[in-house]
Amino acid sequence: MQTKSTLADDFSNLLTNAVGAAKGVGDELKAASRARMDGIVADMDLVGREEFDVLKDMVASLTTDNEKMGKTITSLKREITKLKKG
Repeated sequence: MQTKSTLADDFSNLLTNAVGAAKGVGDELKAASRARMDGIVADMDLVGREEFDVLKDMVASLTTDNEKMGKTITSLKREITKLKKG
């Protein structure tokens, strides 16, 4: 009976080791793929998320400033027109 138990233990250990090895290979493939994709993205000269968010905030701020200046210019033009008439 001990022989069967040893055979089952050996088979179990073999399967455990095979699963561990497969996981290791999978992890290596994942890391290699990730490194390759990072290289491709770097070559594409894409903008990072942080840089995009900073530029987005800057554009929003400049748009607000531009709208305020447009209103000021319109108001000043009205004042100039009044002064020329009056």
